[in-house]
Amino acid sequence: MEKKTMSERDICTKYITPAIQRAGWDIQRQVREEFSFTKGRIVVRGKLHSRGKARRADYVLYHQLNLPLAVIEAKDNHHSVGSGMQQALDYADALDVPFVFSSNGDGFLFHDRTGTGAQLETELTLDEFPSPQELWRRYCQWKGLDDEVSKKVEAPYYDDGSGRVPRYYQINAVNRTVEAVARGQDRVLLVMATGTGKTYTAFQIIWRLWKSRQKKRILFLADRNILVDQTKNNDFKPFGAAMTKITKRQIDTSYEIYLSLYQAVSGNEEEKNVYKEFSPDFFDLVVIDECHRGSAAEDSAWRDILDYFSSATHIGLTATPKETKDVSSIHYFGEPVYSYTLKQGIEDGFLAPYKVVRIDLDRDLQGWRPPKGMIDKNGEPIEDRIYNLKDMDRHLVLEARTQLVAERVTAFLKASDPFQKTIVFCDDIDHAERMRQALSNLNPDRVKENRKYVMRITGDDKEGKAELDNFINPEERYPVIATTSKLMTTGVDAQTCKLVVLDQHIKSMTEFKQIIGRGTRINEDYGKFWFTIMDFKKATELFADPAFDGEPVQIYVPKDGELPVPPDELVPPDSVDGPPFEDVPYDDGDDGSQGQGEGTGKRVKYVVPGSSVSVSIVAERVQYYGPDGKLITESLKDYTRQCVAKQFSSLDTFLRRWSDADQKKVIIEELAQQGVLWDALQEEVEAKLNQPLDPFDLICHVAFDQPPLTRKERANNVKKRNYFAKYQGTAKLVLEALLEKYADAGPEAIEDIKILQLDPFSQLGSPVELIGAFGGKPAYVKALAELEQQLYDRQQA
Repeated sequence: MEKKTMSERDICTKYITPAIQRAGWDIQRQVREEFSFTKGRIVVRGKLHSRGKARRADYVLYHQLNLPLAVIEAKDNHHSVGSGMQQALDYADALDVPFVFSSNGDGFLFHDRTGTGAQLETELTLDEFPSPQELWRRYCQWKGLDDEVSKKVEAPYYDDGSGRVPRYYQINAVNRTVEAVARGQDRVLLVMATGTGKTYTAFQIIWRLWKSRQKKRILFLADRNILVDQTKNNDFKPFGAAMTKITKRQIDTSYEIYLSLYQAVSGNEEEKNVYKEFSPDFFDLVVIDECHRGSAAEDSAWRDILDYFSSATHIGLTATPKETKDVSSIHYFGEPVYSYTLKQGIEDGFLAPYKVVRIDLDRDLQGWRPPKGMIDKNGEPIEDRIYNLKDMDRHLVLEARTQLVAERVTAFLKASDPFQKTIVFCDDIDHAERMRQALSNLNPDRVKENRKYVMRITGDDKEGKAELDNFINPEERYPVIATTSKLMTTGVDAQTCKLVVLDQHIKSMTEFKQIIGRGTRINEDYGKFWFTIMDFKKATELFADPAFDGEPVQIYVPKDGELPVPPDELVPPDSVDGPPFEDVPYDDGDDGSQGQGEGTGKRVKYVVPGSSVSVSIVAERVQYYGPDGKLITESLKDYTRQCVAKQFSSLDTFLRRWSDADQKKVIIEELAQQGVLWDALQEEVEAKLNQPLDPFDLICHVAFDQPPLTRKERANNVKKRNYFAKYQGTAKLVLEALLEKYADAGPEAIEDIKILQLDPFSQLGSPVELIGAFGGKPAYVKALAELEQQLYDRQQA
């Protein structure tokens, strides 16, 4: 068989794989072929979704399981030996590997990113492919790993035998951390977006360090009971009898893995600081979960624990490193050894994309001034001033506003799915309770079916907190709606949460990221692929902040003798997270208030009955998450023009591509991956034109200003030309029925051969018989292509 006639797979099988084997690589243990390392971005179309293409490397070579060294990109022999190099380098960046190869079966182009070779790129014959030992030697030289350290780095991952393999970014995070610790780095920061498996990643890090005896006693610190319990019962379960959770302030030094709440081992009184019952050098490793919440603050009680165990290695885990003038994760831990962002997670298809519904209310934007001498619901004279958005539910309660928010949430649920898990974030406990009441009154039938349809889950309410596990359990139907304040902002693994309602003042980027993270998890078994954010208090304006998904920036105020760096306060001081103790309402009123001004020093909150002040919606708009990781702010028409222009430079280019495509749905899907929001665009354009359009006409009209035709008009034009005259009998009837189906549903429907199983086709015969009427499948496919050619005749465009 001539090499030029071989497919890419044939080149791999006959030339590349044998060359790798001859170099000494174990194909079973050290080589993965056609390795898909992402899942493909989720593209949402109305209530339907599809996945974009997963990124797939032809070969990934490993020193040992989960220690990748090299990527090989293969091409057929019509390409040059180096034509796959740029693609391979892109994969190598993602997989964090230094050695990159491209091949067309004639030899290899070798790109060495370590700088340990004679030159950057070298052409090799098929017999010159480097051995595993050679690449590992270069890798260790590049990383600065001597023999002793390299043996530590080779400590194996935990394998439960189920075939579960860490995702590529988890492997990167684990390897970077283990290498840093092996080299002697004693403060390590790991930044991973919510929902990307930080705890599982932490487990693999601890397992490798523990099994290799680099670290013999480990303390895992968190600040929420649910975080510790989830960790102990799920990801950390393999530690078995070596692990314990510190409870009731009782210390037992016979274990090796300790899990604890900060507040379980510390307190304001010295006798509560039971962590001091351990000797300062008892732990070799301290892992701090959600380390942005206080451990980086120099004056926090949490920091006292870390200072006490200062001889241990400290690893900080967070989705949101906190950087203010008062608190700095980076100043304490150093620059992150690895970061994996929300944008990357959505792009890779591991996290759910979202759309934002922004709702503006008149009293929020225009303000409200009470009539002179007005008394509130509780008999308090209302201070005479203008109240606006920043006061709502903090200093002023408009019951009509609460009612309107609850009505919009209820309307959304009834229009989509009344049983989709929903979290409503409120300003404090009092606000969360009022919202619970309003939602219950608007959904009496649901509450009658089960009183837990709506629950307030806040730090002060035992019954509500007891339902938290049921809320996050995909198998439990109730509660459906949870109203909350701070308790559910973080650490709540709500895999099936499809609606996040923001009726809370959020100025902290850290808190905003944590709240958005409640919806980003995907659960395919329960149909959770995307989610909606409904915003009533302009919180989503933080999406426009460069800090939303950028690299963390340190903000540091120098002390005497330190180099001066200008302070740059990104987060107002009053939004810095307070101490998250679970036995009090955790920050459920940002100044400790639970609502009505009870107690000394509590703020006064005026309550105005719904009958006294009306509230209405002045604007409601839907915004979508674009492929660049930002919310689309321009008009859908302008945005679509930009998306189409990336792929088609002119109308002629688009028409040629559409005409040449065997299946039009391929182009439709390609444009969706470019970011075209088909359903939203169709809804907007068809509402203006008052007629249903084909995707072809949508693009021609929106992107190239062509007058559109409806599907029915296109179908009628085909009928007028008497196109079907050359067909007889059943074949003609099938084509006529396909034309009618096109007029109803568009090109994607008729391109699916399964349509022949449906009415009216099933009345004409079985799919085999119908295809046989054309003389076989190739003839049927050809007839369908001709039909589409007639539909999209250029003269009609």
